[in-house]
Amino acid sequence: MKCLCLLVLFLCLRCECAGSKPRRGRGSMWWGIAKAGEPNNLSPLSPGVLYMDPAVHATLRRKQRRLARENPGVLAAVAKGANMAVTECQHQFKYRRWNCSTRNFLRGKNLFGKIVDRGCRETAFIYAITSAGVTHAVSRACAEGSIESCTCDYSHVDRAPHRSRAAAAANVRVWKWGGCSDNIGYGFKFSREFVDTGERGKTLREKMNLHNNEAGRMHVQTEMRQECKCHGMSGSCTVKTCWMRLPSFRSVGDSLKDRFDGASRVMVSNTDLETPVQRNDAAPHRVPRRDRYRFQLRPHNPDHKSPGVKDLVYLESSPGFCEKNPRLGIPGTHGRTCNDTSIGVDGCDLMCCGRGYRTETMFVVERCNCTFHWCCEVKCKLCRTEKVVHTCL
Repeated sequence: MKCLCLLVLFLCLRCECAGSKPRRGRGSMWWGIAKAGEPNNLSPLSPGVLYMDPAVHATLRRKQRRLARENPGVLAAVAKGANMAVTECQHQFKYRRWNCSTRNFLRGKNLFGKIVDRGCRETAFIYAITSAGVTHAVSRACAEGSIESCTCDYSHVDRAPHRSRAAAAANVRVWKWGGCSDNIGYGFKFSREFVDTGERGKTLREKMNLHNNEAGRMHVQTEMRQECKCHGMSGSCTVKTCWMRLPSFRSVGDSLKDRFDGASRVMVSNTDLETPVQRNDAAPHRVPRRDRYRFQLRPHNPDHKSPGVKDLVYLESSPGFCEKNPRLGIPGTHGRTCNDTSIGVDGCDLMCCGRGYRTETMFVVERCNCTFHWCCEVKCKLCRTEKVVHTCL
């Protein structure tokens, strides 16, 4: 009897601790799709094989699996978008103390590690770049015909032809909409449905996640650009056909990185502390989906302006990334290479956190002086070069 009472007490304490632990948002597990199929990544998985991969199912929620089922081909685009996001994140932060490192995906673990348990700037960037990656990849896949449920965006085609002053100056008689525009409308909507799954918008952390997800999508949408092609006899440009094209994902990453540097620390506004009116009596605990995005975060410092739709927001200061912290999954900067001549974030003083650094001279054998010989061979010499490497202590 005594053992039974102790067991019940232990389970109650465990449930209480689990309930009090702050949740990072339930929709972030899908990031592991970026690692699906590894280490056998020499031959890309087909959409059908990707959908049947058990590792993929372990990363998806029920609604996300349903969306993948109803839109054949979309899962491959989501996986591509996740990979683009990871690559871009690591490019943007390769010279920083936090370098967007990822871990081998295991069931129940997060791809980016425990840092996402904190509502800091780095977490804000992760949510924004992954949301932007899905929006970008799905929009492009529609135009390429890789997804059965969507096509090019033809909404511009029915508009009347245009003749601008710039076109007249360039001796172009008229330009009209045509071609195959990237379907940003479908990509934006699908990203909302897929990426925001599990983020109900009830807690401040879920509002932070929703805001940053939306910011990533907005950066892709607002940076769409117009591309044109000339038509006419003998190279003339009497008629020009134009369509809308997605920006390069590098430019999206650059914009989000700028927003990371100027991110806003926020708190929920007084109006959002009130419980929204529920229109569904069968599920009174759920916030209507159309109301998830109807909130305004106010700055933590009242002297700062409220964040815009493209700004990144965070709730707490970033942890220190200098020393190893297993509890947060931070490897520290010991052993990281640095630039001893730089005064920026990649410099040895900042990267090594004042601990000092080790300087080593290495000799590297590389191919050099390559020449092409007809036909068809490239011959190179092997050159031995000296490199000086600085490593943080």
